[in-house]
Amino acid sequence: MNEKNIPIRSICVYCGSQPGNDLSYMEAGRILGKSIAENHLRLVYGGGTKGIMGAVANGVLSHGGRVTGIIPEFLVDMEATRQSLGQLSELIVTPDMHVRKHKMFERADAFVTLPGGIGTLEEIIEIMTWAQLGRHRKPIVLANIGGFWDPLMELIRHMADSGFIHTAHLVQPIVIDQPEEIVPALMAHWAGDVDRRGEAEIISKM
Repeated sequence: MNEKNIPIRSICVYCGSQPGNDLSYMEAGRILGKSIAENHLRLVYGGGTKGIMGAVANGVLSHGGRVTGIIPEFLVDMEATRQSLGQLSELIVTPDMHVRKHKMFERADAFVTLPGGIGTLEEIIEIMTWAQLGRHRKPIVLANIGGFWDPLMELIRHMADSGFIHTAHLVQPIVIDQPEEIVPALMAHWAGDVDRRGEAEIISKM
């Protein structure tokens, strides 16, 4: 098969290890997980089994889907329990956050960000930065549950208007309000032209 015709197979989801104070965040995680499973895709995520992270993973597993959790050793007991981690289809324990993020990137065909905290923000901003630098063309979705990511989009517009984002066309996440629309949108937007050659080597040097 031509590399440019490789279909989407896995979705990396960034989200909070806490549930947040709006019940719609957890529900969005469960809905997204169910949709990933029903479309025969694999979830790649940070391995946590609590909060929204746990909701997404449970949504996938409870509907017969596959889950790859990638978690650094020092977070195992903070964001999960060792017993619950045993339920994942695949578990990768990394020595640190740096290795974790690289492995998540390498195993993902697309990225979705649900509500979360500083760690979630840092992860998706890094993926957007790599896109701006031309290091990948994988689709990026902001799951804008209840307008959660509106302030981020306003900040990005402010940066562009202020002359600091000269390649704004490379930083164009798909903004979706309803969790059940995320996977269909990714399938529809998947252009089939992701060039994977040398991608891991490029990222390893960053």
